[in-house]
Amino acid sequence: MILSHFGHTLSVRRRIVTLTVLAAVLAITLFGAPLAVAVARFHEGNSTHDLERVADTVVLGVTGDLANGRVPELRPVKAEEGRIRGIRVAVYTPTGRLLAGNGPASEDRFVREAHYTDMATGTREDEVVLAVPVLSGPSLVGVVRAAHPRSELDAKIRLTWLKMIALGGIAIGASWLIGRRIATRLARPLEDLAATAERLGEGDFTVRARRTGVHEIDQVAEALDVTSERIGETLERERTFSSDASHQLRTPLTGLRLQLEAALESPDRDPYATIRDGIASADRLERTIDDLLALAKQTRAPRALLDLGKLFEEIRQTWHGLLAGRGRALRISGRDALPARAADAAVRQVLAVLLDNAATHGRGTVSVLARDAGDALAIDVSDEGAIEDGHDPFVTEERSEDHEGNGIGLRLARSLAEAEGGRLRLTSPAPTTFTLLLPAERPSPKEEGPGLAS
Repeated sequence: MILSHFGHTLSVRRRIVTLTVLAAVLAITLFGAPLAVAVARFHEGNSTHDLERVADTVVLGVTGDLANGRVPELRPVKAEEGRIRGIRVAVYTPTGRLLAGNGPASEDRFVREAHYTDMATGTREDEVVLAVPVLSGPSLVGVVRAAHPRSELDAKIRLTWLKMIALGGIAIGASWLIGRRIATRLARPLEDLAATAERLGEGDFTVRARRTGVHEIDQVAEALDVTSERIGETLERERTFSSDASHQLRTPLTGLRLQLEAALESPDRDPYATIRDGIASADRLERTIDDLLALAKQTRAPRALLDLGKLFEEIRQTWHGLLAGRGRALRISGRDALPARAADAAVRQVLAVLLDNAATHGRGTVSVLARDAGDALAIDVSDEGAIEDGHDPFVTEERSEDHEGNGIGLRLARSLAEAEGGRLRLTSPAPTTFTLLLPAERPSPKEEGPGLAS
């Protein structure tokens, strides 16, 4: 997997570098091709300008000789007089005869055209030629022809093109370096994202992607972090649900088992009564499962006024038999206490945890008492046992040395109570008393009667 990831990263980097270089080559080609044509024309113009300058210089020197019928004496063209080397100059008579200099023995078309124009120029075989007339007043007394090899012009053009190609190569090399840097900058965050995703796939939901400053990549990193957090929360809820379900289902299953065992031990007992009790226990078990599923999915039912009478009757039906089987009593009081608004499922599970704690770890009579506590409804669940000093039942897994702990259940009960806007606390270690406090709902002044308004 690592080699595959490394190869994929190299492929991404290679593509980025390739695209950058191709873009540079395309830009240089689109810009360089017209520029190369312009450079060629520029050198051709310079060549014509050099020939014209040399020809004009010669015309100034030979005009007097030609006007007086003398053969002019031409001096060699110096290197500084023309940027193109190898310029040859010739002087022709109006009849087309070579009079002096280096040129064709008889006039060519450029010399003939110079009779009628100020300047004739062009290419002849392997030469670049320019011819200008020599005038003495209105009379044509000769023609000056200047020429240089075409190879000289081509050499200058090729030299400039080579420089352009070299500069283009440097630009492409710079583009390659820039492309590598960009590829590294883009590929490294992608490598980090891939490593983060790989750790996420291995089950590490605490991993978080680094921010790079690249907006698009940071958006992907943020989405990956949110996904990781959601998956972690989902799995945590699943693990919590498994723990809570095993804890909360133990009591109704135990009650159902005791009912069935009691029926087996009393063969003369009415089987229909046993079946009815078993169905009622199964209904309570199903309601417990529904409550746990709703709480695990965080889809709690809307808060409504608690029906304490119905709630305490369910407690009596569920726990009376279980406690009686252990030789212990259940006492319930305060059904007419101040009402509170909370979800039945959450309160039912909190009281189930507290009663299971009292039945498993406590001693003697178990009491459930609902009472007014100022602006709250207080439900006390107590037994005649005691909690050892220094032990926090909401933190530790132990209540005594002789019994297994119930910390998981009590922590669950506290979290459910707080989710309903209430509190769960240990109000007395001996006798052990846990108190569930829920916000009370007092009647409005109008509901208390018109006499209060007078």
